[in-house]
Amino acid sequence: MQSSQGVIVGSINWNNGQLITLREGDTARAVELNSTQLYGLFFYNSALNDADTVVSVTWSNSRPPERVTVPGTTQRQGLASVLFVYGGDTTTVSAAVTQGNPGAEVSAFIGSVKMPTNGGGLDNRQLPANGQPQNFNKFTRYYSVPESHWYDVRIQSDVNQFIVTQFSEAKALVMVVNRLVDPSLDVRGVGQAVDRFTIQTSTTQSIDADMQGDGKQKVWINADSVQNSQNATITLQSLTARKASMDGARKNRASSGV
Repeated sequence: MQSSQGVIVGSINWNNGQLITLREGDTARAVELNSTQLYGLFFYNSALNDADTVVSVTWSNSRPPERVTVPGTTQRQGLASVLFVYGGDTTTVSAAVTQGNPGAEVSAFIGSVKMPTNGGGLDNRQLPANGQPQNFNKFTRYYSVPESHWYDVRIQSDVNQFIVTQFSEAKALVMVVNRLVDPSLDVRGVGQAVDRFTIQTSTTQSIDADMQGDGKQKVWINADSVQNSQNATITLQSLTARKASMDGARKNRASSGV
């Protein structure tokens, strides 16, 4: 379909949560959301100008659409705006850039423990629990199925306001490194999702979070720009393994009389 201004508009099947581009007049729709899962809708302003773009997210028949402002930026270097939606509230969600946003271009995808399906255009990688830092670039999705004990998750970045989202089945933890401003300006929820995510911040170049494994998949998604992600890393370390290593070292010292 074509608008009177010659702009191509249309409907996008978003059932896999894949990375898409929304332009003026486009609507993306995802159906059959899982009733037990929390979803994050990630929006990046990918237009080569500094004009903000408003994305209208419809998630309820009884509540009006949520307006998400995606800040404008030159050179496509901006943070993501993230909106959490809970599958227990709705089985369908749609995101639209309405007419009246000429030149708008928003990169978007849906994140959860299952989405995007098969990576969906993101760099989909398994996160080893070996205590070694892994590069954490933009549009990267790490996943792991931690065993039933405690782990440490560390995010490190030398830039301000670096944001990562950690998903479990029905909850999320938003980690902000080098916090400068209130992250709730860019990260929020609707419906029951409001109470299903927490924000943890640091004022230094790293942040650590304790995570208890349960044999179910966890997912980490970078919500920052290409430029800001160049030196960012994520580390997953088994605290049980670290304790065993420390115990072994103590035994060795004891046996050698140290």
